[in-house]
Amino acid sequence: MIDSARVPGAVIEGGVLQHLGSPLSEQRALAGGRAVAVLGDRRVLAVTGEDRLSWLDSLTSQALRTLEPGVSTELLVLDPQGRVEHAAAVLDDGETTWLLVDAGDADALLTWLQRMRFRLRVAPRDAGDEYTVVGGAPDAVAPWAASVDGRPLVWRDPWPDVAVGGWAYAATDPHPGGQRGWSEALVTSDRADALIEAAARGEAALAGVIAADALRVAAWRPRWAAEVDGRLLPHEADWLRTAVHLDKGCYRGQETVAKVHNLGHPPRRLISLHLDGSDSVLPERGAAVRAGGDVVGEITSAALHFEDGPIALALVKRSAPVPGTLTVDSSAGDIAAAAETIVPPDAGRTAAVPRMPRLGRRTAAG
Repeated sequence: MIDSARVPGAVIEGGVLQHLGSPLSEQRALAGGRAVAVLGDRRVLAVTGEDRLSWLDSLTSQALRTLEPGVSTELLVLDPQGRVEHAAAVLDDGETTWLLVDAGDADALLTWLQRMRFRLRVAPRDAGDEYTVVGGAPDAVAPWAASVDGRPLVWRDPWPDVAVGGWAYAATDPHPGGQRGWSEALVTSDRADALIEAAARGEAALAGVIAADALRVAAWRPRWAAEVDGRLLPHEADWLRTAVHLDKGCYRGQETVAKVHNLGHPPRRLISLHLDGSDSVLPERGAAVRAGGDVVGEITSAALHFEDGPIALALVKRSAPVPGTLTVDSSAGDIAAAAETIVPPDAGRTAAVPRMPRLGRRTAAG
C-alpha cells in the first residue's frame, strides 16, 4: 500500500510502515488527533451468516449474542487451560461481524474458526485484501472509513473502561489509558490510495506502527503480538476489563477463568516500567527483568514515548517486589527500571472492586 516513492521518508519493513522519520512527532500528532496510523500489522477477518454472533459467543470469552450493530468490543479465544490463544477486536454491522486481529495471528485464527463451523450458518473469511486498517482518534479515522447503511466501520477501543460482565484489577485512577481515545477504521483500497495521495501532497498526516505502539504501551493496553506468550491468562494482563464476560455461558477455558478470579490469584502479573537512561537502546521482547540479580519476569513491550520517555510492559512473578526498582537486561547492559503496579499480587474477586463503564460509552451487550 505504501512505498517510500509515494510518501517521502517512509520506512517500511515487511510491508509495514514503521515510521516517517520522526516517531516522537508522529506520536504527538496521533495523540492530538492530527494524524492516522497505517496499521499494516493488522488484518481483517469477516464472519457472515445468521448464526455468527451466537456461534462466536459460544467459542470465545465475550458475550456477543445480542451485540448491536456499531457497538465495539473484543474477544479472546482460550485453550482448555484458560490461556490466551487468539485475540480480536469485534465490530458487527448487522450482516457481518468484523474481526480486527494482529497479522501474525490472522491465519491461525481463521483456520481455527473454519474448523469450528460444524453445521452452523456461518462463513468466516479473510478480508485482508478488501480492507486496510488505520488507527487514531475517532474523528481522524472516521473520514477514511468504509460504511454500511451509513454507519462507518470504525472500531472504538473499549480500553480501559470496564465492559458489562468485565472486571478491573488495576486500581490506578485515573487510568493512564483513559485519554487515549483509540479507534481503528476499515478502509477500502480506493480510500486507502486517496489517503496516501493526500499524505504525499501534504494534506494528511500519517504515522507508523512504532508511534501507535508507544501510545498503547503508555496506556497499559495488552496486545496479542506482545503480551501473549503461550502461557498468558487474561487475568495477568488485566484483560478481564474489556475482553471477558464473567457471567456468560460456558466456553473453552471458562472454568479456569472463573477459578482464578473467584478462588485464587494469577501466577504472573503485568507491570509498567519507566526505564532509566535507555533512550538509544530499548530492551527486546523477552529480555529478563531482575530483582536483586534474580530473574522475576520478562519484557513484553518496550517503547520510547514522547512524554514519558523510555517505557515498557513486563510480566513478572506474583511475588516480584513491585512497586520498586528492578533491572532489565539489554544489549547495552543493565537498565534500571522504576516499576509500577498494573495487576496487584492479590488480584481476584475478593481483592478488587469492579467499575462500571463510563456514561456515554457503549459496550458489548450482556
